[in-house]
Amino acid sequence: MPNYDYKCLSCNNRFEVFQSIKDEPLTECSSCGGKVKRIIGAGAGLIFNGSGFYITDYKNKSSEKSDTKNKSEVKQEKISA
Repeated sequence: MPNYDYKCLSCNNRFEVFQSIKDEPLTECSSCGGKVKRIIGAGAGLIFNGSGFYITDYKNKSSEKSDTKNKSEVKQEKISA
């Protein structure tokens, strides 16, 4: 269940509420009873943990063979040119 941020339009009180996605948005401020507006937040963001992510981490063996073959062909073309 996500946290939703709200801002009161009367007293500018900002607060956070832990609600289900299916719940209706709040309409009343818990401090003054005024109208509230749900604030769209940035969320938690994307987090990468670990030593890193590289394109070579998930290559299969057949693509490595074709890559080295293509590189050797390019080198031979440069030498003969």
